[in-house]
Amino acid sequence: MELAAFNQLSAVEAQAAIRHCVALPHWQQALVAARPFATTDALLATADALARQWQQPELEAALSAHPRIGERANGADKEAALSRGEQSAMQQADHALQQAMQQGNQAYEARFGRVFLIRARGRSGEQMLAELQRRLQNSEVTEQQEALDQLREITLLRLKETMQ
Repeated sequence: MELAAFNQLSAVEAQAAIRHCVALPHWQQALVAARPFATTDALLATADALARQWQQPELEAALSAHPRIGERANGADKEAALSRGEQSAMQQADHALQQAMQQGNQAYEARFGRVFLIRARGRSGEQMLAELQRRLQNSEVTEQQEALDQLREITLLRLKETMQ
């Protein structure tokens, strides 16, 4: 979508256009309310600033829309399709790597009580597994911040791709 077109959409239409970026309606609404943007960089800077305000409640809400790494996202909506594409490296991984990721996901959920979140785009299955194993050693506070950072990266990547 062209930035000029995004700037001219109604608030409802603009929010719908970025809904797939992250399952946080208040972030979507705040970004839409900040229009018009002169440049895509200005849009991304505002989106980033808004995302840096996220805390645990936003992480929990957003995770409801993210499948586990290695699990196929269900649904026909744009967010599910993006997740499937972003996780293609793990979908194509061999059985041993998929099993290791499944076990890692279980250990992560037992330790932190939430789904492991990582920006999968641009990472191999081996890299995602290594990050999961490293992050299992984090404290709760450190891991929450890493998960929020990953959520922000995913959101901004999706937004940038939407505006191309």
